[in-house]
Amino acid sequence: MTKVAIIGSGFIGRAWAISFARAGHDVRMWDQSPAATEGAHNYIAGVLGDLAANDLLRGQAIDAVFDRIAVVAELGAALADAVHIQENTPESLDVKREVFSRIDSIAAPQAVIASSTSALLPSKFTDHLQGRHRCLVVHPINPPYLIPAAEVVPAPWTSSETIERTRALLVAAGHAPLVMKHELDGFIMNRLQGALLEEAFRLVADGYASVEDVDIGIRDGLALRWSFMGPFETIDLNAPGGVRDYVERYQTIYSNIFPQMLRRVDWAGEVIETVEADRRKRLPREELGERQVWRDRRLMALAAHKKKSDQEFGR
Repeated sequence: MTKVAIIGSGFIGRAWAISFARAGHDVRMWDQSPAATEGAHNYIAGVLGDLAANDLLRGQAIDAVFDRIAVVAELGAALADAVHIQENTPESLDVKREVFSRIDSIAAPQAVIASSTSALLPSKFTDHLQGRHRCLVVHPINPPYLIPAAEVVPAPWTSSETIERTRALLVAAGHAPLVMKHELDGFIMNRLQGALLEEAFRLVADGYASVEDVDIGIRDGLALRWSFMGPFETIDLNAPGGVRDYVERYQTIYSNIFPQMLRRVDWAGEVIETVEADRRKRLPREELGERQVWRDRRLMALAAHKKKSDQEFGR
């Protein structure tokens, strides 16, 4: 049984704990706030039943997975004998640099140290470390125990061995790693999501569509294909002759509208009044937590469906 350390036990940390424990790893969670780790432990206990009901525990008993996750009071206890360390502290460069310094000075020399950061480049918080060759970013989409994609982002000095060991660990845990060749602001998934959100805010701000119209376009339109195909496979199948045929037929449409997409709308400007009013009308603020549980259960059902479909039809 391989040991994995989870440093920081918020939304992402507790989700990683489930993912790695389900894969058979011995997980140790540490947070500077004991209340945070206890809360995470309780949250995990509540989620595992839903995962089991959707056959998303790899056929294991709930107790078997839960018993692999332990809360520890000291950072050193979490790092002891860990082969993979997943850091999940706040999105602050100063915090990351301090935490990585502490981890690098304590962890075993062979341990990989990964950050779950959504936006900070690994070169910005690992350059000063003696063991910087074993550091990188592993950025998930929350929650990683339901959404398999995870970005592997190396710093310029991250060793090829570290990258490969991390990729292999993720694959064995049921993840779908995106291994970047070089670090880049926003990585891959936030750049793709950002392009979509930029246009969504622009359409609403300029009065072309309502908030719900945009959500319908994705929820009941594009996302139905995107739930099992990426954009390149989508266009490859959307023209008789494949991807080259699609480009020859339709590139002009996108080249014509591209100049209109170069103007930014301030998301925090006037448009947020429209977006927030629409969302709060459809979902009162006090019901956000309940809706998040609904979201995760829908994701569980989708993950179970995709698993069955992949087995029947092949990926």
